[in-house]
Amino acid sequence: MESVMLVHGWGGSFESTWQRSGFAALLQDGGKAVIGVDLLGHGTAPKPHDAEAYGDLTERIVDALPDEPVSAVGFSLGASTLLRTAIAHPDRFERIVLAGIGRNVFERDHSGAALIADGLRSLIDGADPSTLPQSVRVFAQYAQQPGNDLIALAAVMSRPAGFEVDAAAISAVRCPVLVVVGEQDFVYPADELADAFPDGRCVTLPKTDHFATTESFGFFDAALEFLGAI
Repeated sequence: MESVMLVHGWGGSFESTWQRSGFAALLQDGGKAVIGVDLLGHGTAPKPHDAEAYGDLTERIVDALPDEPVSAVGFSLGASTLLRTAIAHPDRFERIVLAGIGRNVFERDHSGAALIADGLRSLIDGADPSTLPQSVRVFAQYAQQPGNDLIALAAVMSRPAGFEVDAAAISAVRCPVLVVVGEQDFVYPADELADAFPDGRCVTLPKTDHFATTESFGFFDAALEFLGAI
């Protein structure tokens, strides 16, 4: 049975992103074995409060890789971490779906992450959520899911920058890659990212924002077809 690894985004988990939406079950109905990964600081994984602990988020993915090449789906932080893993270990992947990343891969601006981390810390200190900037408030609301550790999530946002990802590095990933992005996502467009892969393609989801991506029927259809699960 072919396996598909699922990697959630910041503030999510395997359970909240992939099981609750029914996507994992649909993969299983399509004859795939599912490998769920919780990134460090999320879900069932350890949640250190030191930002330096999050210097290499790929370790949780590498540790979960089976011996044979695997297909994988990542969303947002999970997608960018999956991309870094595939660049370092291109022979370990058969097909990859990257959702919720696009132009942000090449436009490395960490100011937004710093604002979100500061916003989370202010909430921990008792600040009124309504005083946060709207762009930060959306992330803060998403972070406050059951089981989340706001200090750990702030530390993830403050993590050291990893190696620079550019078109030359991405060209090492030679398996088929599908990039899925909502047209109302702050990372839109994603055509440049898809074009950087030797075998890349892009699907844009109409009227879809970042956090709605993994619950979109358009995402389900595109990803399941690409993975051969329908």
